[in-house]
Amino acid sequence: MFDVDTEINVESCACGGSMTETNRVRWVYASKDNAELAARYDEWAEDYDTDLDRDFAWSGHVLAAEVLMKYTDPDVSIIDVGCGTGLCGGELQRRGYTRIDGFDLSEGMLALASKLGVYAQLKQAVLGEPLEYDTDAYGAAIATGVFTVGHAPASGWDEVVRIIRPGGYFVLTIRPDIFESNGYLQKEQDLVNSGQCELVEASDEIKMLPKGEPEAYHQIRVYRVLK
Repeated sequence: MFDVDTEINVESCACGGSMTETNRVRWVYASKDNAELAARYDEWAEDYDTDLDRDFAWSGHVLAAEVLMKYTDPDVSIIDVGCGTGLCGGELQRRGYTRIDGFDLSEGMLALASKLGVYAQLKQAVLGEPLEYDTDAYGAAIATGVFTVGHAPASGWDEVVRIIRPGGYFVLTIRPDIFESNGYLQKEQDLVNSGQCELVEASDEIKMLPKGEPEAYHQIRVYRVLK
């Protein structure tokens, strides 16, 4: 899941090795490897949902779920990529989706997600490594807050696309400031040029963390899998 090529700018934030009330997003951005990233999410898990709402006003999971509704029916099978505590899964369930699985790097996050009654199956998995799912297993995938600073690499898209059946959709949030520099643009071009998928929607830039990181913008991108 961790992208060793990611450039992380934490000079303006004294993230250090401990979590404080004001730097929790940047604290996880600054993780040095997958083990540290997982450990930091494990530590944050119990307060994660409350903090994201109160301190950051995170809206990516809501907006992405709304976009997915435009392309899929409620009976579609969905894999929630980097599902965390289940914020996005909960939004999908409220919109009538019932066939939802998920995976995440953090066992602490998965433990909380398992209590929601949202997911039929949850697994611990690492983006950028092979995923233990059958090819063409799902009709759609959704990933919110996953492809960002210090998190999942662009190479993780290959496995996500593999497990979506032809005609299915991959909806994700992405930070435009790292879209090209961290290899996501090249990965998109590779997948499109090889005929594996097509870009069907790219939203305007949106402030999805308006309280905690008002300078950060995100975008929702939607891909249709072709083969």
